[in-house]
Amino acid sequence: MHPAFSVILFTVISGAGYGLFILLAAFHLAGIGPAMSHGELLVHGGVAMGMITLGLLLSTGHLANKKNAWRSFMRFKTSWLSREAVFAVLFYPFAGIYALGVLLQGPAVGPLAAVAGVLAALLAVITLFSTGMIYGCLKTIRQWNTALTPANYIMLGIATGTTLFAAIASVFGNATSMHAGVAMVALVAAALLKGIYYFWISRVNGPTINTATTFNRATVRLLDTGHTAGTFLTDEFGYDPRKDTIDNIKMGVFLLGFIAPVLVFASILSGAPEAVAWLAAISSLIGIGMERWLFFAEAKHVVRLYHGAPNCTSPLTQPASDGPEVPETAGAGEKGPGWRLGDTPGGSGS
Repeated sequence: MHPAFSVILFTVISGAGYGLFILLAAFHLAGIGPAMSHGELLVHGGVAMGMITLGLLLSTGHLANKKNAWRSFMRFKTSWLSREAVFAVLFYPFAGIYALGVLLQGPAVGPLAAVAGVLAALLAVITLFSTGMIYGCLKTIRQWNTALTPANYIMLGIATGTTLFAAIASVFGNATSMHAGVAMVALVAAALLKGIYYFWISRVNGPTINTATTFNRATVRLLDTGHTAGTFLTDEFGYDPRKDTIDNIKMGVFLLGFIAPVLVFASILSGAPEAVAWLAAISSLIGIGMERWLFFAEAKHVVRLYHGAPNCTSPLTQPASDGPEVPETAGAGEKGPGWRLGDTPGGSGS
């Protein structure tokens, strides 16, 4: 799949915002950790709400006709996209009541604001789950069609939220070893879950030309591809980065998204200034941004079978066919070695 920059920004920024809000509500209302001042509570909540709102606004960037964004609310019973939109909007009134309680009453909020804060945190988790299920429910993309997809969206949001939570606490001189410890645990858990996901998609079974045609006793050869020129399908679903690109970015995901932040928080536990938590927060956001790019770039849509892909589970790295060469179509994305629009596993196009 061709990675959409607006969707990458939306999922990373809003995910971190939801994660920060979940941590804020849990720590404040359950009395976990050192008591937070009135100003610290407001800054935590303001940053969380600002990131969530910014992310939702950025989510409209990939729409050709932005005035039709309201239609995303109309299919709640059948569409995870609609559910995400509805839950994202429902989050605001409860979060607003909680924020108003903090603004007027300080840390000792009343029962109404406390209940609203709990419900807002639950809606934040549900929204992250719905975002993951937008992709996880797609049977046409085997790399996404797994429970690991929404689980990763939730865990990565919470992990980046913990780094921001510790960084903001350091501004108020309220960061403790507990903040660093919680962030390290969340980052390690997210890294393990992401590693499991990468291991799973490297061995996932998916459709091939044989299974698509139900002819499984002989080799099926595609004689005519779906198109002989670039289309929306070849541009969006034919994106295929090289293996060395995938490997390098995957290394960056773990180094910047998980290892570097954990080392930063370990240095805080060893006596480094709490303000370096900002380095961990920035590094984690960059690393998760790379993870999200890779999440889309590695996805192989089943429609690729109609354009000469041998299967939809591994990069198209087979040598070009011995038949007549079909010129590569501009704008179809970065192709793997030897793959051209019109190539087939067993021969030329038509």
